[in-house]
Formats: sequence, C-alpha cells, structure tokens
Amino acid sequence: MSDQDIAITLQNREAVGKAVKKLRRDGLVPAVIHDHGRDSIHVMASYTELHKVYKEAGKHHPVNLTVDGKKYLAIIRDVDFEPRKHMLRHVVFNAIEQNKPVETEVPVVFEGDAEAEKAGFMILRQLDNVEVKALPKDLPDQVTIDISGLTAVGDRLHVSDIVVPAGVTILTEAEHAVAMVEEPRSLAAAQAEEDEAAAAEAAPVVAEEGEEPKTDTPSETE
Repeated sequence: MSDQDIAITLQNREAVGKAVKKLRRDGLVPAVIHDHGRDSIHVMASYTELHKVYKEAGKHHPVNLTVDGKKYLAIIRDVDFEPRKHMLRHVVFNAIEQNKPVETEVPVVFEGDAEAEKAGFMILRQLDNVEVKALPKDLPDQVTIDISGLTAVGDRLHVSDIVVPAGVTILTEAEHAVAMVEEPRSLAAAQAEEDEAAAAEAAPVVAEEGEEPKTDTPSETE
C-alpha cells in the first residue's frame, strides 16, 4: 500500500429508495457503510468528492471516513455506474480493522518488453485483477508480472508467475492465465494463404475423365 492517505467526510442521509433520485439531481451520490454486522450507515457526499476518492482508492486502498465526527477505516467494496453516461451513482464501503486481514481485488500491471511484440505478435490480457488477502497496511496498490519472457505464439503467463510483496497472499487460482501470445489475424490470414498456395503447387496434376494424362515426353508427330 502506498503512503498516501485517502480521506473523505460523509454526511448522514435519510433519503432511501426512490428518494435518492433527487440527491443525484442535486449533485450528491448516496453511499452506505457496512460495519461488521452492525446496522448499515446511510451516507452521502458530493459527486466530485466521491468520484475522486474512487479514482484514487479503487477497491484496494483503505479510505479514512468521517461521519458526524466518528472515524471509520473502510475499503470500497462495490460501486454502481449509470450505464449510458457511466456516471457514479452509488458506493458501498466496508469498514475494516487495521489488525485483521482484508480480502479484495488489486489490478495486474504488465512490466518489461516482450520479445513477442517486437516480432509483431500480440500480447492478450486474460486477467485485469486478482483477489488478494493482506492486512490493510500491506495491501498493494497493484501487482506486477514480467512479460519479457513471452517470445512465441502460445506462450502464456499464469497467476502463479506474479510476485507479491511480503504479507500478501493471492487468492485467485494459480493456474488462471494472465497473458498469452497470439498471432494477429492479418498475419495468420497471410500465412494461411501462403500455405494454401504452396499446397496447390505441390499437388500432382490429375487428368479429367476421358483425357490423356499430360506428360513432358514429345509426341511422335513432333
């Protein structure tokens, strides 16, 4: 986890259900804090503030919340976006404790230059995030995987190839593919045409029914 502290002050809200539409029209985003089996706390904040916090924290960085003077350490568990305009419209926080491990998602970042790309092949991403478990102070902002060893079509990397910091455990299945090398369609199509042409040239000439086979032997009339 980076040393950056992310914090936001939230307001209590009474509006629930259909009443939250007015909040959104007023530039507010409803949110909720789930706190270890206690009653959920319905809160809200300006769109600008909550959107900034989500961009900075994602679903992996602890956020310091203040509600009516009370402090919470939380992680964003879920967000809801309006599908057409992709506008943030609801946030779910889960309260966490510093001395208890947290399970959450962190993004996977590629590092290194793959020889396969230099050869004109494509590196296909198979996984954007992995599930990890760690104490809040140990949660990484991202995990990295070195793709420099990818050289040929069919090469791939798996979750087991990701190196994580001490104190972090990856929960995603170890054999899940993270990246693989594939030939671009244009190259694959060109190769297929070349193979087809080569096969046609190598094929023997078959005489049609009723025709004499063609030979290179001169006829007696020549």
